[in-house]
Amino acid sequence: MKKVIFAASSGGHITEILKLEELFKDYEYLLVTENTDVTAYLKDKYNVKYLKYGPNKNKVKYVLNIISNIFRCIGIVAKFRPNTIVSTGAQIGGFMCYIGKLFGAKIIYIESLAKTQTLSKTGNNVYKIADKFYVQWKSLEKKYEKAEYLGRLI
Repeated sequence: MKKVIFAASSGGHITEILKLEELFKDYEYLLVTENTDVTAYLKDKYNVKYLKYGPNKNKVKYVLNIISNIFRCIGIVAKFRPNTIVSTGAQIGGFMCYIGKLFGAKIIYIESLAKTQTLSKTGNNVYKIADKFYVQWKSLEKKYEKAEYLGRLI
């Protein structure tokens, strides 16, 4: 069975990735997100690994959390060995995509439904390495050569 990591930051990004829940049963999967009050319930329902949540109010703590999360992502990918990583962003999703690519995983990125005119920062970065890059607005497909519009995905 193929191994897939579904990765997304907390908030709207994890909400969007959970709309793909029906796919979880088709793969040996791992859900990766930030550990927050909002995501705590996920451990009771899904195979999930948590990363540190780091609001950027305290710049030093924020940078330390980023460094810690990058190393944790490397550990997760090295141990799980996914065939594919699917992400809706933001920061956590971007880290997982780049690290997964280094380990030979196929990268599927789904740009947020909220992005109607331009790509998000994470989307713009992952666009460069994505094997499949999906947008949810026809107008974005016209602006980005690699982007595919299949209608509303999430």
